[in-house]
Parts: sequence; structure tokens; C-alpha cells
Amino acid sequence: MTRYILTLALCSVAGAAARAQGTDPAAIVPLPQSSVVLARDGSVIGEFGKQVRTSIAIASLPRYVAQAFVAVEDQRFYQHDGVDLVGVAAAMKDAVMGNARGASTITQQLVGNMHPDLIDRRDASLGRKLREQSAARDMERRYNKAQILEAYLNTIHFGHGWYGIDAAARHYFGKSASRVTLAEAAALAAMPKGPALYDPIRYPDRVKQRRNVVLALMAEQKFITAGEKAAAQAQALVTTRESIDQSFNYMVNVARVQAERGGVNVREGGYRVFTTLDPVLQRAAATALREVVNGAESGPRRKARKGAAPAPARGTLQGALVILSPSTGDVLALVGGKDFAASSFDRVIDGRRQPGSSFKPFVYGTALLQGIPPNTIEQDTALRITQPNGQVYSPDNADGKFLGPLTMREALVQSRNPVAVQLGMQVTIDSVAALAHRMGLEATIQPYPSSAIGTASVRPLDMASAYGAIANGGAAVKPRFISRVEDRSGHTVWSPKIPAPQYALDNRVAFVLRDMMRDVVDRGTATAVRKYVPARIPVAGKTGTTNGSTDVWFVGMTPELVGAVWVGYDTPKAINGGQAAGGTIAAPIFGRAVQAYYAGNRATLAWTPPPGVLSMELDRDTGLPATDITTAEKRYTEWFVLGTEPGAIPLDVWKLMELGGIGR
Repeated sequence: MTRYILTLALCSVAGAAARAQGTDPAAIVPLPQSSVVLARDGSVIGEFGKQVRTSIAIASLPRYVAQAFVAVEDQRFYQHDGVDLVGVAAAMKDAVMGNARGASTITQQLVGNMHPDLIDRRDASLGRKLREQSAARDMERRYNKAQILEAYLNTIHFGHGWYGIDAAARHYFGKSASRVTLAEAAALAAMPKGPALYDPIRYPDRVKQRRNVVLALMAEQKFITAGEKAAAQAQALVTTRESIDQSFNYMVNVARVQAERGGVNVREGGYRVFTTLDPVLQRAAATALREVVNGAESGPRRKARKGAAPAPARGTLQGALVILSPSTGDVLALVGGKDFAASSFDRVIDGRRQPGSSFKPFVYGTALLQGIPPNTIEQDTALRITQPNGQVYSPDNADGKFLGPLTMREALVQSRNPVAVQLGMQVTIDSVAALAHRMGLEATIQPYPSSAIGTASVRPLDMASAYGAIANGGAAVKPRFISRVEDRSGHTVWSPKIPAPQYALDNRVAFVLRDMMRDVVDRGTATAVRKYVPARIPVAGKTGTTNGSTDVWFVGMTPELVGAVWVGYDTPKAINGGQAAGGTIAAPIFGRAVQAYYAGNRATLAWTPPPGVLSMELDRDTGLPATDITTAEKRYTEWFVLGTEPGAIPLDVWKLMELGGIGR
């Protein structure tokens, strides 16, 4: 006891020395906060900062939250002055008996956790203990018990880089600490003894056992009744293993970068970043991508022929999906890969791959813009194109066949490569590239015939954005990820400017092109979409499959959505032995995501023809107006920009281009 009295005297000397050196381990200081990232509905989708923490007022917590920690960590918290002499004496007695244990109070723990540079709790020396006890007493003189307990609850580390009771409650139980149950509060109180040892996700049985000990202590100390203890102990320990879907992290990373580019240092913490993400659509998109890609990878695989290269290893097939609002550019879903934990590389933003036939709408759009109507007969035939370097380019079709004369519409529906190449050469690849760039495709498009069938490297984000101009009546909008950033006081510190839509192509051309692309979904290469999306929802789009099935795509739209899906290996190689196609893998992913968006009979708009567009009933084989002998199955409705319909006075294309070619 004499030694302990000496210790108390030295505590005062140590505390005075610390203050003299300009340090103050007894001060309750502001804690590093997370910047919280939210979806468009206000739900939390992620956070980042030096420490993942959102401080919460003790007054907003159920009383049993603080009581659980007091019961297990410091039962005489409300009686001592920062140092529990009774506890110290008991600890000394136990040490003599060979059962060493700590006797630190909540206040002492707070001093060490809040000021680790001044009070290193890993240091077992007498000097550290003296400084800690002195600081704890000083803290108790300056602050009341509620302030100390609030600071403590917001300081504790709960594992996984999650600090404070609110972050722990959100990540372990999917709710704010203000909404946890008595049983959940006791489970959280079980963790400070060893966050890794008492991780409720990894060791639920161990944590449940210790949780019940905490509940028993609470009852023993009269914080709860025996009945409340029994009821809470009987509850199962149910954690939210992924309280925030990992797929959201792709958008969280984009939001951080965007905010920093806007001049807000969100990594300092304390900001609220409101994104454009639709959480329901995001989850559906992530699930569809993961399940379809995994299914494609684990499906039947052919035996390799003797001498053939071995099949690629399973577990590496990847994918990406982004969905925007075509009218605003708001990014509603962004899935940069099938598993963020395995690979945080964002293939939507940073991936560049050949789009294959999903590039063809830019070719057909250019042809329509130059006055070539969709009923024009084109030849699906073998080609031999001698290039400037002397090499001969001969595009073929995926099915190895040539179908002969087809209307331009039918050639797009059946994705005939020679037709796209011939059209591209007719309207010039430079004109195709110019249109694609106006629509939002940021890619280098070489003036080669092969560019017409998608040999440029593109990003999924740009493909979705460019198709948005088709969905939006010719108006191109920029993708937008953030609506605003607020500081901790709720003041908006940054909101990205929304540029006015830029008209990229005539709205009449956009309507006709979109109608041609509707046929791709309803009876062409993307019919898999219709397995998920009911007929009442208008859908248009285009599939894409590169040589050897190394990349498969679907880029599509509804009146409310436009999206791009890519599937492939990060290091290009054949998918499923070269048997994969955009219509069988990528299109179903889009269909499943869209299905979830329109669940519950959500209303949809209709695509209506703008002024200057007319329709005619044609013969599908000839592309000419239907006659009395045209059978019902051969009849179809074709749309034309006024002046390009059969029998019309030829359209002055150059006059149209001179006037801007824009119908508004």
C-alpha cells in the first residue's frame, strides 16, 4: 500500500510535467470522422477516411447501450474519480495469487485510446500507468460522466477498421446504434476485450456466450430485469454479413475521386457525399452480373482437342455493368467487377475493350443521318478489301454464312458484319467516328474498314453514355455520379455543374435507329432480354461479340434506363472455348437488372415518333411497300425520316448537314 501511495504522488508530478510540455492527455478532443457516402434515397452505401467512424450523441442511444459497457468494463464507473481503487486492490491481490489482470477504468481506457501518442497502452511500464491514472483523474475533473462515456463509445475500435459504436452497429447489424436491441448492445459490449477474438461475424457462438455474460452482469447490477436478461439471452445472434453490399464500393471510390476533383478533401472526414446511385437497381445489377458470370464460367466445357491449348483457369471470368438515366446522365448502378473484395479494379471506368457489334449503331446512325433509309437493300456477302498496306481484309459472320440481300434493318437485327463494313465505307469511317464522339464515345477510332464492326477500345461507361443519346432523342448528356457534398453542418460545399444536353444527332434519326434496335431485342440477337423484361416495357439495344469470343457485350435502353454490360477476362482469352456470345451472357445480365427496376409494375414512358417521321407498311423481304400479295408474316411497319420514304423526293443530305441535321 505504501508503494501505491507513492504511485499516487508521482501521478500528480507526471501530469504536471505533461501539461508543461504542451501536451494534454486529459482532454476530450474531436475524433477523426468518416465521410459518409449515400445513395439517392439517403441510405448509406459506404464511407472512407482516416478512421471509419461516425460519432453519435449518447442521448440518442437507448440507455442499455451505455449500461452494457459499464456493466462489463467498469461497474463502479459512476462512483470512482477516474481510477478505481477497489479494482486496483483486487487486481493486485489477484496478481499475488498468480492471476494477473487489468484494472483500467473506462476513463483510463479513453485516455489511452484517444491519445495513443501520449499514453501508449501497449507499454506495461509503471511510468505509463502513472501518466494514465493522472490523466484519467484530470479528465474526470473537467468532464461529467455522460461526456466521458459518450467519448468512450465513439472511440472504441470494433475490428475491421471500424471505430465507435455507430460504425460497429451499422457494419455488424445493419443499423444505427440508436436502433440496436438489448441483445445487440450486449454483443457489441463484449468486443472491446478483443475485437478479433470476439468478432460476431467470424465467431458467433463465442460472442453469443460472452454476450450472455454481459447480460447477466447487467441484471446483477440492476440495469435490466431478470426477465429482460432471459429474453435477450434467448435471442439468436444475427449479424449482417454484408450490411453494405461490397459492390457499392466501386461507386464509393468514384465518388471520392469526383469530390476531390471538385476541391473537397473528403478523406479528412466529416462530409456527406450524396451520389446518384439507386440502391435497389445496384443490388439487382451486382447480383445478376455475379450469378450469370459465375454460371457462364462453371457451365459445361468441351474437352480440349489433342494438342490444343488448355482451357483458361476458372475463377477469373470478369464483368462490368453500368446503368444511367438517359435524360439526366445520373449513374444509377455501377458494378466494376463481379467481386470487389477479390478485385477493386473498376472495369466500368478504367477498362477498355473492343465492343464488337455493339458499335454498329454508330454506323447505322451515320447512314440514316446521310439519308440512307432503313429499307435499303444491302448485300451480306463475302468481301475482299485491299488495305493500304497491301493486306486483304475479309470480314465474315459469327455463323459462317452469308445471307445475300437484306434490308438495312434486317442486317442490324441479324448483326451481319459485311453489311456494317460496307455501310461504314460508304458513309466513311471518319463520319462514323465523328458521330460516335458527338454522342459521347471517348475512343480513338481508326479510319479502317474493321472499325465499323467495333475494333476500337472503349469503356463501358462511354458506351452507355453514347447510347443514351439514342434513348434521349439525340441529346447527349454527361454521366453524373454526385448530386452534392455536404459538410458536417449540412451545408452544401460542392455540387457539380450540370451541363446542358448537346444534340448529337437528329431526333428523327434517333427515333428510327432506336426502332431498328428494338427489333434486335424482340426478334434478333438479344431476345434473351425478353425472358426477363415484359413486353409492356420498350427495350432496344445491340449485342457485341469480338473475334474468338474474348469479349461479349450488350448495350441497351428503356425509356428510363440506358446501360452497358461487358463480360470477359482481364487478360483477353476465349470465353467458354470460344462459344460465348453477347446475346447469351451479357444480354441476360441487362435483362435481370431491368426486371428488378420495373418490379411492382413501375410505370414506363412510351417512345413516340417526333414530327417529321412517318411510317409505312413494307414487305420484309423486298423492303418495298407491301402489296395485296404480301403475306401477313412478311408485313412490318417501317419508319422513315420525312423525305427518305419510298416514292419521296430525294432528301438533300448536304442541306440537312448544313442546317445541322438536328430536329429539336
